[in-house]
Amino acid sequence: MAEYRINELADISGVSVRNIRVYQDRGLLPSPKIKGRTGWYSQEHLVRLNLISKLLDRGYTFATISELLLAAHYGMKVEHVLDGEPKGGRWRTFKRAATITMTELRRTIGATDTTIAMSQRLGLLAKEGAQYAIKSPELLEGAEVLVKAGIDLESLLRKWERVQNDLDDVADSFVAIITDKYFGEDGQLLDLEEKEVAKAAHLIRTVRPMAHEIVQSAFRRALDRKISIAIGEASEILEGDHGEFDAQLDIAPDGSGPQTT
Repeated sequence: MAEYRINELADISGVSVRNIRVYQDRGLLPSPKIKGRTGWYSQEHLVRLNLISKLLDRGYTFATISELLLAAHYGMKVEHVLDGEPKGGRWRTFKRAATITMTELRRTIGATDTTIAMSQRLGLLAKEGAQYAIKSPELLEGAEVLVKAGIDLESLLRKWERVQNDLDDVADSFVAIITDKYFGEDGQLLDLEEKEVAKAAHLIRTVRPMAHEIVQSAFRRALDRKISIAIGEASEILEGDHGEFDAQLDIAPDGSGPQTT
């Protein structure tokens, strides 16, 4: 059976060495067999890489690919992966309960008067008496995870505000596809027959879910690409730090120990 070093595997598969390592870190690709100081990859690794590339091209996320590969490994079908509803988190529970207290907001996400006001302005919270209604439980769930990891909440909300503005621009672009045809420059509906108006309405209903899927798929790919780049850059920094550390210890090039003079 053919065996490849990581550089050879990268050349044959068309996947960069960096991404091969990222896939290993994500559990998508098994680790190579180590012989001496060299990692050797098999034909199975090449087949797996080709499959991962095809799935990524189709817009699947790393998480989904991991689930599908795990299901295939145990002889499961796609319906087994999709079986059962996603578990509702704490914030979804609060949404069903309608409101949350200031105390709970401070305890869970370290909210301050400033960040609560920002959340209201962004439409994430709405004041209801002495409490707050949660309008975007999914986003606040993510915020809680990030805040616990040390991310500043105010900085996070400012980034989300920019994202919302960008999404408004994307939505404008999709809507303009239709309005540029059926509306005049002054925004008024052109003199159309009833049949044409019905056609425009049908087109809007058709484009809306398509636009949602297109943007979601494009965002997945962009996010996964940026994550891969960030992980790769972090790996390079760590490798550089190790190299400097080895140099300080005067490690031999083969890693066997201190060089002697």
